[in-house]
Amino acid sequence: MIRKIHLIAACGTGMGTLACTLKEMGYNISGSDQNVYPPMSDFLKEKGIELFQGFDPSHLDHSPDLVIIGNAVTRQNIEAQAVLTSCIPYVSMPQAVNEFIAKDKKIILVTGTHGKTTTSSIMAHILYSAGMDPSFLIGGILRDFNSSFRIGRGEYMVIEGDEYDTAFFDKGPKFMHYNPEIIIMTGIEFDHADIFTDIEHVKRAFSALVQKNEKASHIIAFDDSLHLKKVLFGSAVSIETYGEKAQWAFSNHRQQGSRTYFDVQGPSQTISIETGLVGRHNLFNAIACIATAKRIGISNKIIKSALNSFSGVKRRQEVRGVKKGITIMDDFAHHPTAVRETIRALRPFYKDGRIIAVFEPRTNTSMRKIFQDTYPDAFLDADMVCICEPSVKKNILDQDRLSIQKLIADIEKKGVRALYFGNTDRLLSFLISELKNKDLALIMSNGGFDNIHEKLLKAI
Repeated sequence: MIRKIHLIAACGTGMGTLACTLKEMGYNISGSDQNVYPPMSDFLKEKGIELFQGFDPSHLDHSPDLVIIGNAVTRQNIEAQAVLTSCIPYVSMPQAVNEFIAKDKKIILVTGTHGKTTTSSIMAHILYSAGMDPSFLIGGILRDFNSSFRIGRGEYMVIEGDEYDTAFFDKGPKFMHYNPEIIIMTGIEFDHADIFTDIEHVKRAFSALVQKNEKASHIIAFDDSLHLKKVLFGSAVSIETYGEKAQWAFSNHRQQGSRTYFDVQGPSQTISIETGLVGRHNLFNAIACIATAKRIGISNKIIKSALNSFSGVKRRQEVRGVKKGITIMDDFAHHPTAVRETIRALRPFYKDGRIIAVFEPRTNTSMRKIFQDTYPDAFLDADMVCICEPSVKKNILDQDRLSIQKLIADIEKKGVRALYFGNTDRLLSFLISELKNKDLALIMSNGGFDNIHEKLLKAI
């Protein structure tokens, strides 16, 4: 009988969410990670999960019945090696989700390069608002639930499905482990350069997902993604599309204060929406969920109410605090498209102040020069750009590494002031002296960024 479960690399968004879910289900959970940083590490501790800093075979001394190994863990990891030599049973994260949580559920799987967390969160909120008591497992903390997971008694479960590889012992995409009833596909771009060689490699992963599920699933697809359209071309799968001129589209988009208004046109119907979501990218995320909700029979009244009350996701345009008229905002953006759309969405709200974009390129892809020539245009709607050397180091060859100095120079050539910082302390000192009333400090990183948000709020 499995009672004690240990997770290696427990502080990643997916693994942390899984850890909390299993704890809620009554299992004795422990975890270890090299980078123990808020908000996930704090969230785990609040849930009563024993958390070890770093990796060490001694973390297995309590003899867990099962070990779940995250995809950030290599075969050379000393704790993983101890698992392999000790004969303790081990599985990957998606295997554990299927075995312990998603069994007998109707899965709504949300996939794509951008918008997975927000789209998954909106979908879960609509289902909950409809009284359908859903389960969900999402790589972000939903403000309405103060949680990234929920175990419901209803038939539906929302899962954020990642194209990243599963584990060192399973190099296939994580989303291939699930058997969804509905798949939301938010679009395809090149990302995860540490595991994908090029965009064709990424498309093959999504093609495999479509082929695996073409007889059993219904797909809600973003029609404005050329790469996704190529993946879906010729498939026998049941498809509805959303986008600028798709089966599901929007019109009459207007912003009034902090509220967004728009009309959604679907097959033989129009739904007028009011929401706190901002930016065209979030409108499309919402439309994908509306199309899905209609597919499973949720009324327009409930959809309207749910989007009106949706409070968002932590680390997605999350205001961490306002002090002396200065807004400190946290956002997960790191891909150039996400950076561009995030700044563009916020621009109308800071006409009387400056948007100071603070960026830490710390993902495996953003550290590489793949987007060297693409990043400069992503910052054009900012008034000032501050780019900091990442606090983590990756084993990347110098000729393959992003040149932050060149990026700074290229942004400046486009007429936007840009500055380089070698570490967080220097960046923090600059921001303290530079920020003034009505400014927005938009801090973008997929990591903890040395807790710069809280340090800044305390210092200004």
